[in-house]
Amino acid sequence: MDTLKLELTVPLRSFALELALEVGAETLALAGPSGAGKTTLLRAVAGLERRARGRIALGAHTWLDTGRRVDVPPERRSVGFVFQDYALFPHMTVERNVSFAAPGAVGDLLERFGIAHLAGARPGELSGGERQRVAVARALARKPDVLLLDEPTAALDAHTRADIRGELRGLLRDLGLPVLLVTHDFEDAAALADRVGALVAGRLVQLGAPAELVAAPADPFVAAFTGGNLVPGLARASAGGLTEVLLDDGSVVYSTDAAGGRVGAVVPCTEIALAREAPSDSMLNHVRAPIASLVSLGSRVRVRVGPVTAEITAASAERLGLVEGEIVVASFKATGTRLVPLD
Repeated sequence: MDTLKLELTVPLRSFALELALEVGAETLALAGPSGAGKTTLLRAVAGLERRARGRIALGAHTWLDTGRRVDVPPERRSVGFVFQDYALFPHMTVERNVSFAAPGAVGDLLERFGIAHLAGARPGELSGGERQRVAVARALARKPDVLLLDEPTAALDAHTRADIRGELRGLLRDLGLPVLLVTHDFEDAAALADRVGALVAGRLVQLGAPAELVAAPADPFVAAFTGGNLVPGLARASAGGLTEVLLDDGSVVYSTDAAGGRVGAVVPCTEIALAREAPSDSMLNHVRAPIASLVSLGSRVRVRVGPVTAEITAASAERLGLVEGEIVVASFKATGTRLVPLD
């Protein structure tokens, strides 16, 4: 399988997207705040972004090389593109939508995606999950060498999103193609991608396996994106090789990371334990404060305690009898507290 190689510069509103990437037979997810350049990158690969400068190549096939004045038009690039809003033709049936990019029999694709019984239906008659399946089937109908997915589950409700995420994971693994996916959702990125890149203001600030971004975020956006608490404070060296962080609310926490000055202390929500009193164990960090909020997420509950949010099981919340306003202690380890510079 050929590798997709990108070296791109694209001027945006207040900065330029500048990116160098190589994507093999894998799924690479790019995440970032709105306006960071994620969708622009997909459009550049597809040949739809006319401001792109640099080079895009798939193996020996060069799609863009502005230095040599090479710019292969979109219809000649072997790309399948699933747009965020799916961009289905409302006046066409499901079968005609799928066959639009590659006229011919598409029965096998309809069967594969479980939409054969909808062949004669139009997009307005379909559910969100069904429209998504049609869009992916259409993207694959032309047998692309690269697949681009723009926020593939954003238009779905939470229940459908979980089901589609599982279907997509198996599909992408079986395809064995270079896949570029952009998303605002870390659960999408972690479930679907082999690697995740964080794109902030047009720059790739971190790239690695999902677990690497969770364990060692290199940037405040990465910390927040991966579901960690990001609590600002002032760091200084402390005894025993630890770093002491004086949080903005006056609390003090410790980390095994070396740092000084203005930092964000990053703690995953799932690494925080709640109790009535501070436990007598190896955890050094204890935040004692009233419960500001309790948010139920099915089998989990997010509990805001002072500057941090803990995520515990619903069973644990019920066992503890947690109620808003009650003072509890949120405890977490120094070894699990990462520090990222905020200056």
